[in-house]
Amino acid sequence: MAYVELQCASYFSFLQAVSAPDALFDRAKTLGMDTLAVTDTNTLAGIVRAHVAAQETGVRLIIGCRLVLRDGLILLVYPMDRTGYGNLCRLLSLGKMRAGKGKCDLDWSDVEDFHEGLLAVFIPDEPDDLCALRLRKVKALFGEHAYMALSLRYRQNDHMRLHTLSNLAVKQRVPTVVTNDVLYSAHDRAFLHDVITCIKNRCTIDTMGDLRYKYADRFLKSPEEMHRLFSDYREALRRTEEIADKCRFSLSELEYQYPEERLLPGVSALEALKRFCWAGARWRYPEGVPQSVIDLLKHELDLIDQLDYAKYFLTVNSIVKFAQSRDILHQGRGSAANSCVCYVLGITSVDPSRNDLLFERFISLERKEPPDIDVDFEHQRREQVYEWIWETYGRDHAAVTAVVSRFRTRGAMRDALRVLGFPEDTIKVLAKNIRYWHSEGCTPEMAAELGLNINDRRLKQAFEIHLLLLDVPRQLSQHPGGFVLTNDRLDELVPIEPARMAGRQVIEWDKDDIDVLKFMKMDCLALGMMTALKRGFDLLAEHKGIHMDLASIPPEDPKTYAMIRRADTIGTFQIESRAQISMLPQTQPRTFYQIVIQVAIVRPGPIQGDMVHPYLRRLKGEEEVTYPTPEVEGILAKTKGVPLFQEQAMRLVSVCAGFTAGQADQVRRAQATFKKTGGLGEVSQAIIDGMLKNGYTEEYANQLVKQLEGFGSYGFPESHAFSFAIIAEASCWMKCHHPDVFLAAILNSQPMGFYAPAQLIRDAKAHGVEIRWFCANNSRWDCTLEPSKRPGKFAVRLGFRLIKGIRSQDVADLVFRRGEAPYKSIPDLWRRAKTPASTLRKLAKANVFDTSFGIVRRDATLAIKSLGDDVLPLFDCVLDQHGRSVSEYENLDLALKRMTDGANVVEDYNTVGFSQTVHPVAFLRADLQARGFVTCQEAMASKDKRYVSVAGMVNVRQRPGSANGVIFMTIEDETANANIIVWEQVGETYKQAVYGASLVLITGYVQREGEVVHVIARTAVDLSHMLAEVGDRDNPLHPPHQPGDEFRNGGPGVDPRVAMQARIEHRSRDFK
Repeated sequence: MAYVELQCASYFSFLQAVSAPDALFDRAKTLGMDTLAVTDTNTLAGIVRAHVAAQETGVRLIIGCRLVLRDGLILLVYPMDRTGYGNLCRLLSLGKMRAGKGKCDLDWSDVEDFHEGLLAVFIPDEPDDLCALRLRKVKALFGEHAYMALSLRYRQNDHMRLHTLSNLAVKQRVPTVVTNDVLYSAHDRAFLHDVITCIKNRCTIDTMGDLRYKYADRFLKSPEEMHRLFSDYREALRRTEEIADKCRFSLSELEYQYPEERLLPGVSALEALKRFCWAGARWRYPEGVPQSVIDLLKHELDLIDQLDYAKYFLTVNSIVKFAQSRDILHQGRGSAANSCVCYVLGITSVDPSRNDLLFERFISLERKEPPDIDVDFEHQRREQVYEWIWETYGRDHAAVTAVVSRFRTRGAMRDALRVLGFPEDTIKVLAKNIRYWHSEGCTPEMAAELGLNINDRRLKQAFEIHLLLLDVPRQLSQHPGGFVLTNDRLDELVPIEPARMAGRQVIEWDKDDIDVLKFMKMDCLALGMMTALKRGFDLLAEHKGIHMDLASIPPEDPKTYAMIRRADTIGTFQIESRAQISMLPQTQPRTFYQIVIQVAIVRPGPIQGDMVHPYLRRLKGEEEVTYPTPEVEGILAKTKGVPLFQEQAMRLVSVCAGFTAGQADQVRRAQATFKKTGGLGEVSQAIIDGMLKNGYTEEYANQLVKQLEGFGSYGFPESHAFSFAIIAEASCWMKCHHPDVFLAAILNSQPMGFYAPAQLIRDAKAHGVEIRWFCANNSRWDCTLEPSKRPGKFAVRLGFRLIKGIRSQDVADLVFRRGEAPYKSIPDLWRRAKTPASTLRKLAKANVFDTSFGIVRRDATLAIKSLGDDVLPLFDCVLDQHGRSVSEYENLDLALKRMTDGANVVEDYNTVGFSQTVHPVAFLRADLQARGFVTCQEAMASKDKRYVSVAGMVNVRQRPGSANGVIFMTIEDETANANIIVWEQVGETYKQAVYGASLVLITGYVQREGEVVHVIARTAVDLSHMLAEVGDRDNPLHPPHQPGDEFRNGGPGVDPRVAMQARIEHRSRDFK
């Protein structure tokens, strides 16, 4: 029977529909449909996914959009040709830019401006005078391409409504067409649609009322069912095919055009690229360009010519040259590091001629996909690059790609509970215990552990609903740095909307959509370590007269590599995590390539592909290194016969299975989909068959396939590891030879990295760096270096940026007004710098004025409260030698009770995250020691297999996806850090303590392997309540209270008239 569904929304309508495009097209194919229109509301965000689903199922896609105008008029519009599609994109862009993020504000006049090439279907509500007026407007504008929809609303007198609407359409000479207004693929998704309707309208399932009936029965129906429901409207059913025939536009017709780079007028893009490349080669190789490099450049330039990518490389080169002109540290990474062209242009820092990298990993003639170059910039200066791109290419030609924000476990569970009417305290308790690693949902057992009744019907429903919500799109956000640049108008290719960040604009498609349509994308990424290194190089030049950059770092410096082998890598790049620190003493890196391997080996891919342990055994000489053939030895010799990199995998299937370069790249793609498909699919058997044909054993073929599947869990490309290893080596060199500079640079680059400032400062102290507390007369916004008594060494003066809640503008005013004349007092500072009292109070809480004026935090707080109370304008200029006016003397001459040492530490932690005096656990040591708990230092120095109980504050939790549920923890006390390993079963048994404690007691046995020491946890106890006692305690240097003092002073209870002592606010950094 003739019928095409013309009104079908996917879940990219964001909280209006609940089915994925592929689910809709699968359902359409099952129902025997050969064409389906996708019409999301005011967006084309899901149209590329629908395009892919249409190609996979063979059901033709009609591109459409449901426009909801400002006055409530609703139109379905379908582009009939390229002009119509461009107008639809510009229309949506106009509405989105006008309305702001996530909204669309369109008026009828906008439709009039961009109606050319569009076919319109008017969506009526009731057949009244307003409906007739709107129908006439649609007819007048769209002429023969105007239609009116007939859709059931499943309300009283629905058929009478359809009859009246049909007569009205005949009267206005507008043909009618049947639509089903689909919001979900199958009937069983109706309940989920009720849920998202409640989420969108912020109501519960009990109070949604008429909203439920408004959207009833809106699933995709078969042509036979539609003919049964609309048996009186055969012509309107037939017209669905008529519209389908008119609307033949496909996304395949889009032609992307690279931006024109007119760097050399009158010269073609390819010729300009060649000139830049040969000039760059002479720059890279001042003593003469090697023949191998010449051959590589000719090969790559020839391939670039065949694929017409010269303009792309010129665009990336222009962006990089701008960064160089502004002295912004940068480095390309990813598969681009396989390219000699990228190297000589200065985009990457990896010399492919020396490292034998695989260019086909970057560009392949067979797959004919545009290259994807990632460039890391200093994260604090990347915005300068962004602004240059906007100014150079224009906002009609440049935008950031989108990221689809989806429901994840915690958010899905929270919304499911709200929809079902659970109280907020229950929602908070349950959501708080959902961790980021619960990516596949949580179980009712979690609720049982929290004392909730898992037999409650609604609680069971909440767990079922949250699983259904997982991965449903909620909104569009912006990519961290993926830019799309075009020569033609970008808003004629894809709708553009403003980002929440001022000055940013985002297209409606993400990077996967861009890849499908083969658009150019360049990732301008931000890397914190690039900022830290640039700041470090600047500090070296300023204070030590040493001029360095990434290229001049001494290669394979013995002292640096000795530090790396000791796993003394806290704060460095890539090799600082718990897993890396555990691995370094085993791998014992001595060469740069071993750092490359180190960066890549602690990844889910090599671990799950069973590559790590064989590599370690062979590295230590515990296992013989064998190769089935000399060809395999040529590929795997550098990694002891174990494939660790994607490039090795591609070469292996080429050599062993006889795959072409294009087929080898298909293996890489199959690896990328491994998590979804559970294997390499048909590629797996093709590899085995090819290897058997070439004489390899079945055992080796199966082993190789298993290892290749491991790469599906995020294996590293060798070129990427090379790029990261360069930065890793540079950061280690800086820490090893200039720990003072390294600390100042990395603190000034926060937030970044694996460790909080507290751990970085503690580690720097262990390396002999002197730390100086904040000072109103010496500190600036950034941490600075000050001369010390040790020749060649500097002290690090902490910068105000580390104090929580301080405004940079207030600090800038304070430093500017300070000039050459130091402040003499708090009133003097307040008077000269005009610093707000709120900022002064934060400085006082951080004990800044003790260093500056000898006024401790409590006295400083009182002094700030008195500012301006009695200072009369007539006498304001009469100051004493301390910078105080006469009226301020009495207010400051108050004797306040001394704060306890513990209270000072609590204030330190709550304002800056660390203390200038002692560690909080030091105040609890007597209690802990009385219970038999050892210090972290004692635990780490213990013999293998010794059973210990050790307590400390949790700094880091890491639960890698590849570690089978194992949690790595780092705890610290006043003596040292302790490394803890918590097996999955122990973690589940002691979940509250392992995941939630700030101060934790770990009982277990010591595991010592060479220089690597861990405590393998057997039990965990939450001691966080003890941190509340720190504020009441004094350092043992102060005389303790005598027995009975508490009774003399009113008993052991807390006087309700006295404010409660503040508690330490300490949070760990948790990572996957």
